[in-house]
Amino acid sequence: MKEFYFPTRGETCIHCCQWLPAGKPRAVIQLVHGIAEYAARYESLANVFTAHGFAVVAEDHMGHGGSISQQIPQGCFAGGWSAAVSDVYRLVQITREEFPELPYVLYGHSMGSFLTRTLLYTWPDAGLCAVILSGTGWMPKSVLWAGQAFCRVEGRRKGNRGSAAVSKLMFGAYNKGYAHPRTPVDWLTRDEAEVDRYLADPLLGFDPSPGLAFEMLGGMRQNEDAANLAKMPKNLPVLFVSGDEDPVGGNGKGVRQTYAAFRAAGMRNVQLKLYPGARHEMHNEKNRQELYEDVLAFLDTVLPAKTSCL
Repeated sequence: MKEFYFPTRGETCIHCCQWLPAGKPRAVIQLVHGIAEYAARYESLANVFTAHGFAVVAEDHMGHGGSISQQIPQGCFAGGWSAAVSDVYRLVQITREEFPELPYVLYGHSMGSFLTRTLLYTWPDAGLCAVILSGTGWMPKSVLWAGQAFCRVEGRRKGNRGSAAVSKLMFGAYNKGYAHPRTPVDWLTRDEAEVDRYLADPLLGFDPSPGLAFEMLGGMRQNEDAANLAKMPKNLPVLFVSGDEDPVGGNGKGVRQTYAAFRAAGMRNVQLKLYPGARHEMHNEKNRQELYEDVLAFLDTVLPAKTSCL
């Protein structure tokens, strides 16, 4: 794994990871991670892709992983949601300079899926060949507004420090659908070893600041606006993947609603796969091999043989 940095609008430097295949890459996949995690956690998934000829890149969002700094402590954003989306797009530009002829794919998970959805209508001419949205969802606008109001009040109390109250607001109900949960984060995956690794890692599962939560909820609200949805490139192939017991996606309901909104916005090549019994992190689930095969088959179908999608 190669590591490097680039400066961000958000007043810090962004840490990046790159994994390369043994031979010449056939395409680039950029992974966009979720809240309270970091890019290198996706190394197993990156290795699957490199074994099939893909170059893989990812960045740590502000306040996450190697992008934590004195200016931007763990769990914080600076510059707002648009700055975080700009960081994702900046890595697209940097990687394109290195691999100008290769097809380019975005794979966004959880908060990374929401960042990716914003990028699609902010830079519809980004020249992407395909997008995979993992663990995404759709929430009523009233819930998003109420969540932002809570974060605004909590921000006066906590400033840019992590807030247990914000964590409870965002994640506290996610275990309620499972009988006899073993840990507070059983909603992530049925694989107990993965859950234990998550709990043991100090860079995972931290309390987000009220500001970070406020910005993410605002980004989700923007993503559900019909005018923004209409700006997305209509011919872009999009694959939704989610466990049908993922509470972030409303156990499939919110994923189906997002899929339907994409179709209603005129997107012509949108596919959806829900995995029975699976939870939030499909790439860490017991049946992750099924996900790998489905994503690789999708990419084999939609990617051009040699040229980029520019």
